[in-house]
Amino acid sequence: MPIRIADNLPARRTLEAEGVIVMGETEAARQDIRPMRIALLNLMPDKITTETQIARLLGATALQVELELVRISDHVSKNTSAGHISEFYRPWAEVAGEKYDGLIVTGAPVETMPFAEVTYWDELRRIFDWSQGNVHRTLAVCWGAMAALHHFHGVDKHALAAKASGVFRHHNRAPASPWMRGLPDVFDVPVSRWSEIRREDLPEGRGLQVLAESDETGLCLIDDPAHNALHMFNHLEYDTLTLAGEYARDEAGYLPKNYFPGDDPQAQPVNSWRGNGHLLFGNWINETYQTTPYELGDIGQL
Repeated sequence: MPIRIADNLPARRTLEAEGVIVMGETEAARQDIRPMRIALLNLMPDKITTETQIARLLGATALQVELELVRISDHVSKNTSAGHISEFYRPWAEVAGEKYDGLIVTGAPVETMPFAEVTYWDELRRIFDWSQGNVHRTLAVCWGAMAALHHFHGVDKHALAAKASGVFRHHNRAPASPWMRGLPDVFDVPVSRWSEIRREDLPEGRGLQVLAESDETGLCLIDDPAHNALHMFNHLEYDTLTLAGEYARDEAGYLPKNYFPGDDPQAQPVNSWRGNGHLLFGNWINETYQTTPYELGDIGQL
């Protein structure tokens, strides 16, 4: 089934060129089904790239998905045009009275800052609280996942001596979990962060379950059933060349591990994680669909 996004969203052309089925509003209205309503709270500076990466994975699932782009109400993006933000994004204050089957919260380039010093931290905390009554399931990514875990459980992040960057082997710690269905016992995941969450800091008795982790880069994915949330600290949504772009942007301050063939930055990377990303996002969408109320108004009431 297709993903429903605005007809003139830049991601549409990219996805159509890749063979992803994209549906316009008029065409979607003719189908007698309720689409999955997913909000994407995009905290990344390059919003168009992130929109495309997330929409690609949601559009490959077997359900019709209506993607709503949401932004922090008072934060001004410096890397995406004001015209794009105005046309395609709704401030959270405007959608706070609505309900969604799913919420995806992205990472943000503020990892080295204490949470309380992030300019939009207070609003983000209100969004996390709002999600408990207005969203059926949440998927938080990278810094967004660290922020959610800190807000709900008081878990602190730890700065790394050097950036964790590259493609790392991860262990599937819960193959029977519906979130991990189809993922192999060991699988590749792109990592790109300056901080980490440590297993020993996870509070006991909160129901938190480690689903995936790496011997080299630590925790990757945590299930938080008390808050209907998954916390993903890494980046299965990344394109083949995303890490290469970050390496170039950061002026070769580090070399992503296990990424460039022969550790040669001029060599074309091989994408070994694409299928893993589709499986994880597909599992999340499927479980959300299986358990969400048919009537959106019943979300948070049952």
